[in-house]
Amino acid sequence: MSRETEILNRRLLRARDAIDRAYAEPLDVRAIAAVAHLSPAHFSRCFRTAFGETPHRYLQRRRIERAMRLLRETGRSVTGICSDVGFQSLGTFSRTFRDIVGETPSGYRRDHRPAVVPHCVQMANTRPIEQFRRSHRPVALSSLST
Repeated sequence: MSRETEILNRRLLRARDAIDRAYAEPLDVRAIAAVAHLSPAHFSRCFRTAFGETPHRYLQRRRIERAMRLLRETGRSVTGICSDVGFQSLGTFSRTFRDIVGETPSGYRRDHRPAVVPHCVQMANTRPIEQFRRSHRPVALSSLST
């Protein structure tokens, strides 16, 4: 692996970690690309190649994963959860949730009551899988080039 590839991989991982830490804050590609010290366009291309989805879609999916957990484990309102995970609009939250999970937030809450199973099993069975992610295998980070 070349030194440039190693540097790019670290930058992409640093940006992905920043998304994971600040998922509930207003983020855009320009701000995330700045963390990786790349231009927004180059960052988006490299991120998609490395992780199999755009930075925006990754952020949405992370927000929805957190919302799924809150819907299962708390009694908070859907509107409250929408705000907690960083969506500005309930309509956008509901549409994105339905696109990724396949059902509405309230339907998900109704059908997915907390179960008494090991945490690792619960995590494996509640992770959202989009149609795109089923048919696309991301490229290994080590095969990226700048």
